[in-house]
Amino acid sequence: MSTHTADYLEAIEHLPEGAMLRLEHITWNEYEQLLEEMAEHPGMRASYDGGRVEIMSPTTEHEEYKDFIYSMVRDLSKELKIKLETRGSATYKQKHFQKGAEPDCSFYVQNARVIIGKRQIDLNVDPPPDVVVEIDITSESLGKFPIYAAFGVPEIWRYDGEHAQIYHLVNQSYVEAARSLAFTCLTAKALTDFIEQSKTEGQSAALEAFSQWVRTQTR
Repeated sequence: MSTHTADYLEAIEHLPEGAMLRLEHITWNEYEQLLEEMAEHPGMRASYDGGRVEIMSPTTEHEEYKDFIYSMVRDLSKELKIKLETRGSATYKQKHFQKGAEPDCSFYVQNARVIIGKRQIDLNVDPPPDVVVEIDITSESLGKFPIYAAFGVPEIWRYDGEHAQIYHLVNQSYVEAARSLAFTCLTAKALTDFIEQSKTEGQSAALEAFSQWVRTQTR
């Protein structure tokens, strides 16, 4: 471990909840070494873009929304009888592009069959996730969009604590859309409404209401 990497790890260990650590002029090898060392700090999210590293320490609120969206997607796949493979906050990286990212959630839907049984995703041979989710409570994820675009991620869901937005990849950049590509019945408004309901009525009640809503969309 280099002296610089040891210093970075010291800073990561003391990163407060909700804080962001930014590092500049980091080589690809240093980034990969950081990822290995960060395995001892589960929950942290790291991104890499051409020498710039951002490491985020999620808040409890952040994790609450992430987990609820994860549960919504599980219910969606069950109600719609769509194959789903989840890969959580897996690290997606490509040395060729000098880019890497760890979304809050990631899902394979259209390409679910392709990655069944794969314990590690190699973007040199495997497809990117069909959907990534970013929760922007204390930090801004828009800076990660070019990373996902380089990988060819078709769809991003972003929740800022009040509103959910859905983005589609069009000509190597993301444009806001009304509904999901992976789950065509799901709109950004519905995503927002049920997350907001979970805050006041609890996750179980909101998920039950969401499942009932999905059934009405498929009749």
